[in-house]
Amino acid sequence: MDIGTLNLCRDISFYKFAVESNTNIMAIKKQYLKSKPVCKVTFSIEAEDAKKVALVGSFNDWNAKKAPLKKLKNGTFKGTVDLEKGSSYEFKYVVDGEYVNDTAADAYAWNEYAGAENSVVNV
Repeated sequence: MDIGTLNLCRDISFYKFAVESNTNIMAIKKQYLKSKPVCKVTFSIEAEDAKKVALVGSFNDWNAKKAPLKKLKNGTFKGTVDLEKGSSYEFKYVVDGEYVNDTAADAYAWNEYAGAENSVVNV
């Protein structure tokens, strides 16, 4: 299945939705705060059969314990992270121990240490 994205800008929020890729549907929602130089970024991944999903990246020292995602009743895991505006951050999901890139990422960056690409979110 081809990956499609829908970009929708409204006021201070920017939404980017990914259409189904394999069995996972992923989304990134950005909400820019007027009062602080911060963007609230909500990450979500559909992983109905997963037991644990965490978000790791350059914003939390790649530590899965710092950003576990909450499983919703519909099988989607979701969590929000405050990120400093004007920066780019590399990240991945850890789904039951397996590293997974986000199909809704703004970009991808090669990581020599891991020998693989990481997802990138720009805020």
